[in-house]
Amino acid sequence: MSTYKAPLTDIRFALYDVLGAEALFAKLGYGEATRDVLDAVLDEAARFTETVLAPLNSVGDEIGCCFDKATGDVTTPPGFQQAYSQFIEGGWTGLTAAPEHGGQGLPHVMGVPLNEMINAANLAWGNFPLLSHGAVEALRQHGEDWQREAFLKPIVEGRWTGTMCLTEPHCGTDLGLLKTRAEPNADGSYAISGTKIFITAGEHDLTENIVHLVLAKLPDAPPGAKGISLFVVPKFKVARNGRMGERNALRCGSIEHKMGIKGSVTCVMNFDSAEGYLVGQPHKGLLAMFTMMNTARLGVGLQGVGLSERAYQNALRYSLDRLQTRSLSGPKFPDKPADPIIVHPDVRRMLLTVKSLVEGSRLLALHAGTLIDVAHHAQDPAEREQADVLVSFLTPISKACQTEWAIENTYHALQCFGGHGYIHEHGMEQLARDARITTLYEGTTGIQALDLMGRKTASTKAAGLKLFLAQMEAFAKEHEGDASLAEFIVPLRQKAAEWTALTQGILQRASADPEEIGAASTDYLFYSGYVALAYWWTRSVAAAEASAHSDAFKQSKRETARFYFARILPRTLTHAAAIESGAAPLMAMEAERFGA
Repeated sequence: MSTYKAPLTDIRFALYDVLGAEALFAKLGYGEATRDVLDAVLDEAARFTETVLAPLNSVGDEIGCCFDKATGDVTTPPGFQQAYSQFIEGGWTGLTAAPEHGGQGLPHVMGVPLNEMINAANLAWGNFPLLSHGAVEALRQHGEDWQREAFLKPIVEGRWTGTMCLTEPHCGTDLGLLKTRAEPNADGSYAISGTKIFITAGEHDLTENIVHLVLAKLPDAPPGAKGISLFVVPKFKVARNGRMGERNALRCGSIEHKMGIKGSVTCVMNFDSAEGYLVGQPHKGLLAMFTMMNTARLGVGLQGVGLSERAYQNALRYSLDRLQTRSLSGPKFPDKPADPIIVHPDVRRMLLTVKSLVEGSRLLALHAGTLIDVAHHAQDPAEREQADVLVSFLTPISKACQTEWAIENTYHALQCFGGHGYIHEHGMEQLARDARITTLYEGTTGIQALDLMGRKTASTKAAGLKLFLAQMEAFAKEHEGDASLAEFIVPLRQKAAEWTALTQGILQRASADPEEIGAASTDYLFYSGYVALAYWWTRSVAAAEASAHSDAFKQSKRETARFYFARILPRTLTHAAAIESGAAPLMAMEAERFGA
């Protein structure tokens, strides 16, 4: 059976020793975010996820959600309602929300370890509150005063949840094709009509209301994506004074039968002149929706981290216990009938791959969280702007790499179990199935790659990359006289220079052939992710050596970093070669010859 123990030691190391969270919080004015408070939050989050959510993980997978065709109602798996009630009682829904909206006002980055723990313990359950934070941010930044007053407090309190309604049966990524319409009503509201698909938590029995943020087009909308507006459309109507009224004209049409995350409901939502209100400016809906989408993308990246962590814990436990043959260099446990499989190089390869990717990913995710805090609360406007540019650059890297690595990590962990990993009772195959969706929703890996290469690099003249490389170089310069870090800093600087050259080469070729952007994008994304983790592993070694952690902990960090640089970072060579090959090998074949 799959189990989970929150990795508090490594989370605290990442937050306090590597990222210097205590000093950062003091600088940003978070007076109540003391070490005692933060540690208490982490301890209680661990208790809740380990004892309440984790035992329900297999329940959600085995029973799933039930859909009533007659009423359109959805029933969540046994125990999910009770767990959500405890989640609200614990104040978790408003942990990082602003006090004026009923939140506790803790730094945004403190939601990162909470969400990692939730995702590791029970990814499907975690999808129900997942989009609420993004809904809060979209309404906070783009909504009218009455909308913030009416909707934010119930969402922050957890009494209501939020959804994001973009995709339609005929249009996925190309939102300019959407057909959902919004007709103005005499009272200033709008009648929303259309069908949305793949709506996470679009209908459920956990809360008294569900707030849908819906993309639709006004009658006078210009064609394409420039004509999209955003509307808030609650399940039960909400008056301007915040009072909840009668059932709105919207209904769940069906729920999907999925490969994984079966305890999470994925809905077809039908809107039939449902009452809604415009959020932000007419025809500017994508701007408001991207506020929510970027939050969701970082959240999905954390799903990959959580799944990878749980997979690693179980694979490590099994590898230490499972006896199978002898070490190639002679028995390591002569008192036993065979050695545990952790003595074998290939098992160690899989375990170290997962360990190096998950611990590096944790820092990548936490760093993004600190950047959001800086972007919102730094006193210097230039510092806020730089943090916003950098987190924008890192978002597609985090989302895509952490989820793609989750697929690799959960399969490695399953492989450590051998045939037992393929059997349901051990819980490893559920982790592998659950991981598969994370590379698809909130923008596929290909979409993230195009976002990174096109919008975040080409369109900005590599502004985010330059900031990240400057951060890497500042660290390298600070430690260039440290002989104990030379084995990492020298290759790190080489990769930084290569990253710059690769970027310049792509942009130069793209000026003559726009297809070069798409041809290079996926390899560029992974190249970026692997170099970013090399930086965080170098910082981890330096921070560990300067910390009060045990010698075993320090040595573990150094040895894992060495493995990463020797066995994982060379993957960049393949990605660089693919990038340099250009668009021709991809675009030369005519479409009809693919079937020849």
